[in-house]
Order: sequence, then C-alpha cells, then structure tokens
Amino acid sequence: MTVEDIRERLRGGFVPFKIRTSDGAEFQVPHREFVFLTPKRVVVATGEGYVNVLDPLHIVSIEEARPLPTQ
Repeated sequence: MTVEDIRERLRGGFVPFKIRTSDGAEFQVPHREFVFLTPKRVVVATGEGYVNVLDPLHIVSIEEARPLPTQ
C-alpha cells in the first residue's frame, strides 16, 4: 500500500475504513479528520486524542469498516 492509496480513500464520498499493518494491528479511520498523510508517514488519531504514526511500508491492507458508535 502507498500513501496515495489512502489519499484516494479520502477523496469523494468518505466511507469509514481500517488500516492493517504487517504486525496485524488495526487502526480505525471513522472520519477523514482522523488521518493525516505525509509523503513518508501516515498518522491516525484515536477517539481519545492519541495518535499512531505508521510507516506506509508496513501497511498491508485497507478495508471498509463499520462506523464507530457515537457517545
């Protein structure tokens, strides 16, 4: 996967998705504001305000996800 693959997901009508990395971890992207892209990093925020900085070389898949419940 590349940063451009994720950028394509953010264009147009947004559908929540999750990013899976080579170690099996999953990162939910419930809204386009939860992800920030640079040429060499993917930053995914959590609902609690923490961030995960991912190396695109370790992103193995992107798949649609159900929206997270609102509180």
